[in-house]
Amino acid sequence: MKATERAMGISYAIREMLLPARELEKQGHEIIKLHIGDPNKFDFKTPKHVRDALCAAVEKCDNGYEESEGSVELRRTIIEKERKKNGIDLDLKDMVVTSGVTEAIQMICAATINPGDEALVPGPSYASYLEFPKFFGGKAITYRTIEEEGWQPDIDDLRKKITPKSKFIAVINPNNPTGAVYSKKMLKDIADLAGEYGLFVISDEIYDLMTFEGEHYSPATLAKDVPVILVNGFSKVDLLPGWRLGYAAFHDTTGQLDEIEEAVHKQARLRLCANAPCQMAVIEALKHPKDHLDGMRKKLKARGEFAYKRVNEIPGLSCVKAQAAFYMFPKIESNHWKNDREFALDILNQCHVLIVPGSGFCPVYGKDHFRMVFLPNEEILGRAFDSIESYMRKVA
Repeated sequence: MKATERAMGISYAIREMLLPARELEKQGHEIIKLHIGDPNKFDFKTPKHVRDALCAAVEKCDNGYEESEGSVELRRTIIEKERKKNGIDLDLKDMVVTSGVTEAIQMICAATINPGDEALVPGPSYASYLEFPKFFGGKAITYRTIEEEGWQPDIDDLRKKITPKSKFIAVINPNNPTGAVYSKKMLKDIADLAGEYGLFVISDEIYDLMTFEGEHYSPATLAKDVPVILVNGFSKVDLLPGWRLGYAAFHDTTGQLDEIEEAVHKQARLRLCANAPCQMAVIEALKHPKDHLDGMRKKLKARGEFAYKRVNEIPGLSCVKAQAAFYMFPKIESNHWKNDREFALDILNQCHVLIVPGSGFCPVYGKDHFRMVFLPNEEILGRAFDSIESYMRKVA
């Protein structure tokens, strides 16, 4: 029996690299895992008041289905958060609570992309933005971000790639996989470009409160007449990756997104609802002061600076400093390896450090790079870099 081409064509390098790592672990090797953006796997813990809220929610709620669009109270709390953070006004009907940001991206692509359509996404880009347009018969067109300029988008390249088939422009800011923070002017330029060509913007803001250099701005704040679908969630800032809760917020004063919004709501009804007790509990995370954030940002900034320094000391590698989140996207300057996948597998097998080949984030602008997280403490990061540096001094 044969699976569909669309399912077999899916690629997600972050988890796929885990398969050979598991084989090494079976042989007794310890693997330093720098592949996945899960703070809870390291020394970051979900705040206790949020954990307590989930325990209480299981007792308080009936543990039945929630509204397909999401809990009314949660949606009202998100609306208030977006009003305070981004200065935008939203209505209950414009909000859909999803099983993580990934489901929001999937629903938007399913509502937007017909066979042959194109989605403009940053290169490099998080894999969901590459894979879901393809899954629905379309194509992700990556616009260049400039490594030498801190991975800022190339607005001229973006303009050149807009065609009659283009449906939307995706913005991931702060960015995964590069750790870049886009300037206010850049975001305004992208919004203006979308308005000029009759496109809408998807603004992925999952790392919005995790900047250490530069301030985060939302296109929804800057775009007056341009429709923006803002997607965000609770995995990173609130340290709740396993809860799988996110949301899509439709900010559209023009009514251009009405049909797309209804198509997303139809999908939400079809899949019933996101996790009900977690929805009740995450309200506490939104309403309670985020006392953990300052310490978290301080740790991450220090670890990012340590990683930046160490990577640039290794022969055959170079790296731009991350401005936010916990990712770096180093460049492989040595020609010892045929491609970045061969490099990542070699580093895994020889150094027992798990990283992700950059081509998994874009075959054009991600090639000859790799993504790594700097979530572990300096002792663990130091061991990883010592092993990589020792090996590369021999071969690179």
